[in-house]
Amino acid sequence: MNLPEFDVLYSEASWYRDYAAYCGASEDGKKVLAVVAQIARRKPVLKQVLQGAMVKSAETDEAPVAACPTPIWQRAPCRVTFDAPASGKQTFAIRGHVVDLVTENEDEDEEEGTK
Repeated sequence: MNLPEFDVLYSEASWYRDYAAYCGASEDGKKVLAVVAQIARRKPVLKQVLQGAMVKSAETDEAPVAACPTPIWQRAPCRVTFDAPASGKQTFAIRGHVVDLVTENEDEDEEEGTK
């Protein structure tokens, strides 16, 4: 299976149903991307630069280091969290082919509603 921008040196894919979440690298190899791809779709559902996270320095040709830990899925509601050390946690809600960034306020509101 071909996963867009996936490189085994930067991340591991985390699967939930027919979605794969992983950190990818930009074409120039300088930026880390949060990517969610769906089986049978050509374009990723999510492809966003993780601010502050870089895979390698322009000054050196050292081998890249893993860009971020394996993303974590939450089932209900369907969400994925990327926790790159340089950019902090970013959580995205997946609704079919639509992705929304979940803020801390939204997360707190949902927790209060379930109590």
